[in-house]
Amino acid sequence: MSFIFMQEQYLPQILEAAARAEWEATNAHIADDNDTRPKYYCLSMFPYPSGKLHMGHVRNYTIGDVLSRFKRLNGFNVMQPMGWDAFGLPAENAAMNNSVAPAKWTYANIEYMKTQLKSLGLAIDWSREIATCKPDYYRWEQWLFTRLFEKGVIYKKSGSVNWDPIDQTVLANEQVIDGRGWRSGALVEKREIPMYYFGITQYAEQLLQDLDQLDGWPEQVKTMQRNWIGKSFGADISFDYDELSIGINGQLKVYTTRPDTLMGATYVAVAGEHPLAQRAALNNPELAAFIAECKAGSVAEADMATMEKKGMATGQFVIHPLNGRKLPVYVANYVLWGYGEGAVMAVPAHDERDFAFANKYALPILSVYATADGVFDASNWQDWYGQKSGLTSINSEKYNGLSVTEAFDAIVADLEANGHGARKTQFRLRDWGISRQRYWGCPIPIIHCASCGDVPVPEDQLPVVLPEDVVPDGAGSPLARMPEFYETTCPSCGAAAKRETDTMDTFVESSWYYARYASPQSTTAMVEPAAGKQWLPVDQYIGGIEHAILHLLYARFFHKLMRDEGLLAGDEPFKRLLTQGMVIADTFYREADNGKKDWINPADVQLTHDDKGRITGATLTADGQPVVHGGMEKMSKSKNNGVDPQAMIDQFGADTSRVFMMFAAPPDQSLEWSDTGVEGANRFLKRLWRIVHEHVSQGTPGALDIAALSRDDKALRRKLHETIAKVSDDYERRQTFNTAIAAVMELLNALPKAPIANANTHSLVREALLAAVTLLSPIAPHIGHTLLQALGLAGGLSDAHWPQVDAIALTRDSLTLMIQVNGKLRGQIDVAPDASQADIEAAALANDDAQRAMAGATVKKIIVVKQKLVNIVV
Repeated sequence: MSFIFMQEQYLPQILEAAARAEWEATNAHIADDNDTRPKYYCLSMFPYPSGKLHMGHVRNYTIGDVLSRFKRLNGFNVMQPMGWDAFGLPAENAAMNNSVAPAKWTYANIEYMKTQLKSLGLAIDWSREIATCKPDYYRWEQWLFTRLFEKGVIYKKSGSVNWDPIDQTVLANEQVIDGRGWRSGALVEKREIPMYYFGITQYAEQLLQDLDQLDGWPEQVKTMQRNWIGKSFGADISFDYDELSIGINGQLKVYTTRPDTLMGATYVAVAGEHPLAQRAALNNPELAAFIAECKAGSVAEADMATMEKKGMATGQFVIHPLNGRKLPVYVANYVLWGYGEGAVMAVPAHDERDFAFANKYALPILSVYATADGVFDASNWQDWYGQKSGLTSINSEKYNGLSVTEAFDAIVADLEANGHGARKTQFRLRDWGISRQRYWGCPIPIIHCASCGDVPVPEDQLPVVLPEDVVPDGAGSPLARMPEFYETTCPSCGAAAKRETDTMDTFVESSWYYARYASPQSTTAMVEPAAGKQWLPVDQYIGGIEHAILHLLYARFFHKLMRDEGLLAGDEPFKRLLTQGMVIADTFYREADNGKKDWINPADVQLTHDDKGRITGATLTADGQPVVHGGMEKMSKSKNNGVDPQAMIDQFGADTSRVFMMFAAPPDQSLEWSDTGVEGANRFLKRLWRIVHEHVSQGTPGALDIAALSRDDKALRRKLHETIAKVSDDYERRQTFNTAIAAVMELLNALPKAPIANANTHSLVREALLAAVTLLSPIAPHIGHTLLQALGLAGGLSDAHWPQVDAIALTRDSLTLMIQVNGKLRGQIDVAPDASQADIEAAALANDDAQRAMAGATVKKIIVVKQKLVNIVV
């Protein structure tokens, strides 16, 4: 029995520190590459080292730890690693604000957050720790880049980006605020710059088809990925130039998923960068100015969908390929040059965006379909926009009277016959531009030579090391101003050359980190073959739904790239995916005279509640004056409604934090923060401690004699093994830890309340407590470890095994059925588990309580609800 347990009070700060010290001293959580037990690789999305853990981190990593500990107790060789997504713009911003190198800021944050993670009692194998900003990590990223560049999977081309002309850098879409750079305030330009691209579209079909392998993924996530990949069936259509208005021969090419509506096209729209737009602007200052305005807009698809649709006529026309009509050419701000051919055919009657544009500029709207209820008009078009069934083509000349499918086939056939179109399958997915004009990222391993062009850095010269002593100033990448970094020689010809100064998108690092954990110290391979075979794929991946598209898509893509390089096997990186919900909390604010909201942390607010617990008033503690309750929202810095996990751990202990997090809501649902919920979790652990303490103080019982169990003891043992079965299913299949905790609470409630005089009952209670503590230990490991030691397992959790269900214990000698007369409860009977319906009816009718309630009335019918009740209707 440990010294700690001898204390009558539950003292989490003492026992938790002692438990963690034992685990560290015994290497309890190290994953063994040579272990022959079945492997279980559990991974939570690694954190960005921002400086402090937030509640989202605590929830995410606790979920993973619960599953890891559950599997370890069930005899699996578990690997649960941790690392740091350490590159990125936030470190540069912090460096500029604090006049410190991003490396120094990042490494300090890593050390602090690592201490916080350890305080949670996570069963992490820290020997596999990685940081993506370390050269021994990104060396392999650069190595793979050079291999893919030589194969053509990575290539260079000009791409349309958001360009800050003052900071001289590309901005992410979220860094453009009201058309201006978030830091400089300069009007952002659309600019074509040379960038490196991953050819992810080469894998589009595989990425789409292999979603069918992912039975352990939420359907919502798979649907989001399918939509993002966006496989569509349509046609390329070519419109001949009208030579008189354009001045040259040529064709305008567009792709559409609705060639069946071609007869309803009334104009075409092109991007400002399109050759037709540029040609028309040469002698048209007004058009040139409009094109410049278009270039100042965002290139984000979400922004394109919601922005005001603007356009300007070029004075040019193209020829409809089927009926010879002249269609005007417009420059439109909703058409992107980097997407497809930078041109669209506009069918206002059958496209929402085109409809808005046509109404704005008084362009013709021609419906080519009618429904049984009538034809299109401005008052009813939205009722059947996008409808494809039950339509008949009209205003379509030779194609009148056809269904959508028939019109599609007939029109495409005629386009193919006259050389103006072809059937085509296309994907919405675009190749992944990874070049960033920023400092704190992985250097792109390319050397630019005047004679040899772009030359990959040879393997024996990798890694290209990022200098770590740089303090960025925000004016573009410092690397571009460091001759000591970029001046080099060409590996091919030996001439003076320049090293690439762009760095990679940080999504690249997070796309393959899961594989590096299999062999994190390897100096000879990105993934050691034996380690990859041992550990991959990941059995359980855990992270927020906000990563459902890009991160998960890129990780799936990288897995296929590494597979094709012979680095690992299998098509997919993650067998099972759990997307945990947000942590939400009350928000409070005061509004200034200018309308700006000053958000106040909940810890600084005093609340009043009604008898149902609803908030009825809120005042600022400092001055006693009212504040506005803004409802519950995701914990965030912007709303100042975060709760410091460390403060909660310091006050209540890590196990209380973990129990609250797992009990308040299922993992995939939003968790509402509640101070009273935290206090309730703490009370439950104190009660558990007290129950075990009182039991142990009565001495060590002998062996359990199952044959000598009383009726009450049999009921308790049945409850115990029903609980084991339920909790096992809650962890394994359902992943609903809140119900697992509730089941353990019910089991504890079923224990005898009075001091135990019977030795066999004492033994049974010991069995129940050992099981209850073990069942709870994945969620509350510190107290679990200590209580298991007190209950006789010297090694605590290291000696524990998941309790097994005893099928015999689940059997019943008899069943107790309630008796109702005309729906009112009147008594109960005990019957054999295999009693026939006739025997049950007879026993119910013979029951004294039932007889009194019937008072001699004639029985009309008897309803038997199996294993529950008998209702006698008189």
